[in-house]
Parts: sequence; structure tokens; C-alpha cells
Amino acid sequence: MVEITAARLEGTVRVRNGRKLGVAEFGAPNGQPVFWFHGTPGARRQIPEEARKIAAARGLRIVGLDRPGVGLSTGHLYDSVADFVPDLELVADQLGIGRFSTIGLSGGAPYAMAVAVELPDRVASVGILGGVVPSVGPDAAPGGLVGFAHHFRKLLPIVREPAGVALTALVRVARPIGSQGLDLYARFSPPGDREVLQRPDIKAMFLDDITTNGSRGLRSVVYDGILFTRHWGFSPRDIRAPLTWWHGDSDNIVPLAHAWHLVPLIPDAILHVREGESHLGGLGIADEVLSTVLRW
Repeated sequence: MVEITAARLEGTVRVRNGRKLGVAEFGAPNGQPVFWFHGTPGARRQIPEEARKIAAARGLRIVGLDRPGVGLSTGHLYDSVADFVPDLELVADQLGIGRFSTIGLSGGAPYAMAVAVELPDRVASVGILGGVVPSVGPDAAPGGLVGFAHHFRKLLPIVREPAGVALTALVRVARPIGSQGLDLYARFSPPGDREVLQRPDIKAMFLDDITTNGSRGLRSVVYDGILFTRHWGFSPRDIRAPLTWWHGDSDNIVPLAHAWHLVPLIPDAILHVREGESHLGGLGIADEVLSTVLRW
């Protein structure tokens, strides 16, 4: 298997109520900072190899975070997506980071947008890769996987702990055959995602991130599912930082129609439609994403 760039620094940062969030840093310790929010499922190392190399070459500082319930982070269900922001602010303060950009992949998008709304003086720009959109409230769009999960919104909080235990156990059992499992998933994915997952560096990143961090706990998937089917506690309409959104026209998880619906509601936002790409296409264009986001 291809080797991928190791994190320059990994560990935990203490946040509210004695909880901890796992962090992984890539690039330069004093570089231009970017918080990269992983998808669902995912963890702090779900940052493509291309982005890691760019960080080292250009003197950037990319920080990945374990959301509560995965990797090194303490399990915790926020009241809303916006309730995550005070924890992120504590992480930024303790890492000595002032102004920064955010990038969110899929389920990381609501968190990347929440930080921009709640910390407008600190967020310089936002990048979204196939992002999840609201399923309730005036900003909601119908359909998609989150729209389907919305039908079970009353059940999810009841089963959150047993479901989280089951997902963790599944990852631990499947860890020895993780490579074959990812190949099987790719085989049944749309062509765009299949192409991305066949890249040795992307495959190595996913195996390292999910099998290592996911085997320590994967309750974050259930927590995300609950929060995505609630009101997020903010409106993307209130984002004032420049936002760039990349979305594949063959996305089978978050329909392109969701991006067409939400992006026009954000004051300073641009949508780039990626022809022939599916849900994970944004992982293959790290240079474009970082160059665009850091242009501001």
C-alpha cells in the first residue's frame, strides 16, 4: 500500500466540561491555518494526500478534528450543529490560531458553515465539497440521504448508543479486510467515486482514517445523523465570508439540486459543478480547493 504523509502533530485538546477533541496537524506550525472538517463517517485524518503535500510545500497549516464520538474525541451529542462552535473556538485558541479558513466535506459542511456564521471575525473563507444541506426549516431541501434519515428523526436519539456501539464493532471486525471492503464499496459506487477510490493515495487515506480512528469509536455517525435532521441552530444565509462550493453532477448521496437550492441563498457564494463527478470528487482536487479558499 502506498505510504501517506503522517501528521506533523497529533493529540487532544480539552474543550467544555472536561471533554476532549482529537486533532491532527499537517504542514507548517506557523502557516496560514485551515480547519478541514471530515465527512460522515470520518475522522481527523480524512485529509487527502495532495492537501498534505501542498501544506508542506506552501507553508500552510491544515488542522483536522475528530468530531465527538470518533477517534480520540469524547462522545457527546450537541444540542445543534451550532453548539459545536464554542468547542472549535477553544481548539483554535489553544492552538494559537487567530483568523482561519474552513473546508467541509459532505457531513463536515454544516460544521464549516456554522463556524463561519458564529465566528464571523475569525473565518476568512469557506470551501464546501459535496456538502449536506438543511433538512428542516426555511433553508431545507427535500430528498437525498439526509432527507431520508429525516423520516427517522424521532427514532435516532433512542437508538444512538446501541447504534454507535454496533458501528464501532463492525469497523473493528472488518478492519483486517478493510482494503477489500473499500474495493467492494467502490465497485458499487458511481463512476466518479469509483475513480477517486481507486487512487492509491485516497484509498490509503480512507483505510488509515476509518480503520484506525473508527475502530476506537464511531458514534459520531449517529450523532451527525441526529443533528442533520434537526434545525442546525443557524442559517447559511448569515454567512458573510466568501464561500466556494464544489459539487458533482452525479452525486448519489447529496443531489446536485441541494447545492443549486442552497448556494444562491448565501450572500457571497459561488457554485462549481463538477461534470461526471460523484460525492467524493472534491477529495481529488485539493490543489484547486486550497488555492481558491486561501486566495482570500
